Amino acid sequence: MAFVITSPCINEKSGECVEVCPVDCIEEGKDMFYIDPDICIDCGACEAVCPVEAIYMEDEVPEEESKYTELNRQFFENR
Repeated sequence: MAFVITSPCINEKSGECVEVCPVDCIEEGKDMFYIDPDICIDCGACEAVCPVEAIYMEDEVPEEESKYTELNRQFFENR
C-alpha cells in the first residue's frame, strides 16, 4: 500500500511533500507530483504536510479521485 497524490496537486506543486519524504519516493511530473509505490514506506509524512490535502492512502482515495491511483501507476511504468 502506498500513498497517492490526487487532483488538488495539479498546477499547485507546493513541494512540502518532497521535502519531508525520508526515502525520496516523490517525483515531479508535468502538472503534479507522483509517489513511487515501490519506494514509499507508508510513513505518512507527506500526507501530514500537504497544504492542499491532495495525498491519501491508496485504499482511502475518494471515489471521485480514483483515476489518480492509475495515473500514478502509469507515471512510473512509462519512465
